[in-house]
Amino acid sequence: MQRKFTKTTFLRHLCGGLLLLSFSTTASVAMTGDPEIGKALAARGDGSGAPCMACHAIDGTGNAFAGFPSLAGLDAGYLLKQMRDYNSGARVSAVMQPNVDGYSDEELVHLAAYFASLPPAPPASPTVSEDVLALGKKLAERGAWDQYIPPCSSCHGPDNQGVGTDFPAIAGQHANYIAQEIRAWRDGKRSNDTVQLMTGISERLTDEQIDAVAAYLSTLPMRAE
Repeated sequence: MQRKFTKTTFLRHLCGGLLLLSFSTTASVAMTGDPEIGKALAARGDGSGAPCMACHAIDGTGNAFAGFPSLAGLDAGYLLKQMRDYNSGARVSAVMQPNVDGYSDEELVHLAAYFASLPPAPPASPTVSEDVLALGKKLAERGAWDQYIPPCSSCHGPDNQGVGTDFPAIAGQHANYIAQEIRAWRDGKRSNDTVQLMTGISERLTDEQIDAVAAYLSTLPMRAE
């Protein structure tokens, strides 16, 4: 059941999230870790699960068909937060939790630094119609304000390259993964976003809009930091 979401409530949530954005950027910059140690940990695994490369590939670019995200080039603070959230139960995944719960927090810091240091994956070639891409571009760059849907770039930054710990780069991310996660927020299966911004937005997106914006974002280049 969708919650009632007035314009005033929506703007309060959006502004609150954007205010936190500046603090998260500072936290991300403060992140430290050794990519070489992280590389060894990624190849070894946590001692009980599969090594990271089994799902995220040896170059960290994931698996588009299976919906495993590309981690290469993402903000280290964001990556660390997600792994910590898996371990705390704030983010639930039957695949991820058994594969990170054996790492210490210090090891997670090194893993985050390693994946952040990798060059991002090249953008995907379009596999949908021009009309679908046009709808996705509109949602990503201008939003759909008649539905109280802001553009993705209002939180994820110019060209959706990401901003700090809470707003990851989504340009160049696999379309299957983007769509999967938006639906997870919409369906109440994910809720570890800043002040539930994605939860509120996802509830107002149609399936057509979700697939369109995911397809469009996957075709954008993610620049290395």
